[in-house]
Amino acid sequence: MPNQESVTLPSIAFLGAGSMARAVLSGLLRPGVEVAGDIRATNRSAAKAAELDAVDGVVAFATETDASANRRAVAGAKLVVVAVKPAMVPDLLREIADALEPGAVVVSVAAGVTVETYESLLPAHVSVVRTMPNTPAVVGRAVTGVSAGSRSSEADLALVVSLFETVGDVLVVPESQLDALGTISGSGPAYVFFLIEQLTATAIGLGFSPEEAAVMVQGTFRGASELLAHSGDDPAELRRRVTSPKGTTERAIAVLEEAQFRQTFDRATAAALARSRELAAGA
Repeated sequence: MPNQESVTLPSIAFLGAGSMARAVLSGLLRPGVEVAGDIRATNRSAAKAAELDAVDGVVAFATETDASANRRAVAGAKLVVVAVKPAMVPDLLREIADALEPGAVVVSVAAGVTVETYESLLPAHVSVVRTMPNTPAVVGRAVTGVSAGSRSSEADLALVVSLFETVGDVLVVPESQLDALGTISGSGPAYVFFLIEQLTATAIGLGFSPEEAAVMVQGTFRGASELLAHSGDDPAELRRRVTSPKGTTERAIAVLEEAQFRQTFDRATAAALARSRELAAGA
């Protein structure tokens, strides 16, 4: 949690308790975070809802056994986090619309669903803030993009920023940039894991055991990230320090440059952005 100061948040409801919602919920249970009121959560599965209900400070409802679960969860909640699959969002919003408290802030973590969609289905007394966290939220190292809706106030936005700061860093951006942000920080962990996967395979090809390869590659990525975080230096400068003139690393970097590594990332993120727009259009 980057901000170590204590934070107080109002009552919160999570509609849908998948991995991302659970990660954010875990941030609310950390020392220094106080929720004035309670935390409610809904899940389709009664078994998973029971698991959540067993967590101190959390009241959970199962939609498979309680048709009014979502409406019960949002009653009186100031923050309502919508964390269901994107295709489920419109029906869910219609279901809870008249149960939301005046002044409630509805927070979207559903990829591709626009603020306009939310605002068209919710009453005028409710504001909307769209967000895009990433999976390192599970370990408190998320990067979350946050975009204000047309009805959200500065106070509403600040409240949502405080919520996501419990699990990492937050960037406030216009909604027009949120999908692009998703191609970097949202999809970015997969890019890192892919690089680790490929370099590990290369190490194994050089004769190391899978265990030895994992130690080398994962330790190198972890160490490089920590060095970058603590040095305060630009990554290009840190790379130059490793790349001795006419040395082995310089030769390897030249091969990567010949393969147009930068342009490959440009094409990859462009493809991800195009798909995000397709999903938003219902394709």
